Amino acid sequence: MKRITPFLWFSKDAEKAARFYTSIFKNSKLVSSGPMSSRFRIEGLEFIAFNGGPGHAFTLAVSMFVSCRTQREVDFYWKRLVAGGKAGRCGWLTDKFGLSWQVVPEVLGDLIGDPDPAKSGRALKAMLAMRKLDIGKLRRAHAGRRR
Repeated sequence: MKRITPFLWFSKDAEKAARFYTSIFKNSKLVSSGPMSSRFRIEGLEFIAFNGGPGHAFTLAVSMFVSCRTQREVDFYWKRLVAGGKAGRCGWLTDKFGLSWQVVPEVLGDLIGDPDPAKSGRALKAMLAMRKLDIGKLRRAHAGRRR
C-alpha cells in the first residue's frame, strides 16, 4: 500500500461506489471487496471505500479532480459521473453517492491564468456561467469572440 491512500466513508454503498468508479475509468480495477470495505485503483491511485454508516457525509471541501485533454473526455466523464447525481457550477458535480468531482479541461488553467487580465477575465466569466465546461466556449471567450 502507498503511504497515503484516500479513504472514502460511505453510509452503506462502498462496494457499489467502487464498482461504479471502476466502470468509468479505463485504467482501474476493483482490488478487493467485503461487507465493510472495498479497495479499488484508478490510474494507479488506490482508494479504500468503507461502509461506516450514516455518521459522516461528503462535502464540497474534498473532491476528486479529473483532468481532461479534450472536450470528448470532459463529456465522457461528466456524463457518467453525474448520472444519478447533481450538476454543479464550473465543472463541479456530485455523484449519486454524494462524492464531489471536478471535471476540468487541462487548458482551463492557461485560459484563466493568462497574464492579460481582459482575456483571463473573459474566460473566467464564461467558466462561471457553465455547469459542464466547454473548451470551445472558453477559448472563444478568452479570444474575445462571441461565437
